[in-house]
Amino acid sequence: MLSSATAAGVIESATGAHIADGRLYLKAEHLQKTGSFKPRATSAKLTALTPAERAAGIVTVSAGNAAQAYAWAARDLGIHATVVMPATAAPNRVAACRGYGAEVVLHGEHVGETFAEMERLRSARGLVLCHPFDDPEVIAGDGSVGLEILEDVPGVDVVVIAIGGGGLISGVATALKESRPSVRVYGVEPVGSDAMSRAIAAGEPVRIEPRSVADSLGSPFAGAWTLPICQRYLDGIVLLDDVEILAGMRFAAERMKQVLEPAGAAALAALLLGKVPLRPGDRVATVLCGGNVDVDRLGELCAAAVPLAVH
Repeated sequence: MLSSATAAGVIESATGAHIADGRLYLKAEHLQKTGSFKPRATSAKLTALTPAERAAGIVTVSAGNAAQAYAWAARDLGIHATVVMPATAAPNRVAACRGYGAEVVLHGEHVGETFAEMERLRSARGLVLCHPFDDPEVIAGDGSVGLEILEDVPGVDVVVIAIGGGGLISGVATALKESRPSVRVYGVEPVGSDAMSRAIAAGEPVRIEPRSVADSLGSPFAGAWTLPICQRYLDGIVLLDDVEILAGMRFAAERMKQVLEPAGAAALAALLLGKVPLRPGDRVATVLCGGNVDVDRLGELCAAAVPLAVH
């Protein structure tokens, strides 16, 4: 039996709200099981598999967060999980996947090469592909974050979410816009991992070689499912470079006593740096989407952050 992902609470930051010129609410998904929002998606996907698909075993690809979440969910359901991760994946994430009982395959210098190895294994072994983001069950599971934001922050005006492949923002934006169309939804991407921005500009997925300190946002393409949802529902996408993303991570550690990975701090950083269009008095929510940082690099990452004007 699968122990379900839990509802994550909302944290407020008075200093962050002052900088953002409004009320700021932060959805604490970094405190979720396996350290990110991903168990919502993996639970939804694996419980929808048929008995034959469960018996065949699953394969997924991820820099870490989806891999851990699939490994955790598969263990509870008695499903053999193979997770393919880049050769450069953080050791703590690899160890966590193995600790949950998954078979870990390390391959490729970037996620694009890792995706190719995942496809090879899927075909060779007859495994069931469980996509990290581009799947309707995954998107629906992620949408629960949006429904909880509507409950936790009545009258929310703006929601800001980091984008990797687009599963989280697609689910959240759908839940928000279908329930409260006036909510403005903005995405945040690293400059070096801007697959969704490029896809929207081109009108179709564009393959990239993602390069960013926010490796959890390093998708090599926008999904066939996630792209049209983002085209329909997003009010805009903000691009940040790595030192700007790290400013959000440092702020969370210093002012909020919350440990985030770079991807988990990207949306917060966009707000703190004034990159998101806000109106006076806006009630703003963002998602702290992951906390799986390599603690051995924590000081180095915080030291590299662009300075913030914090009083």
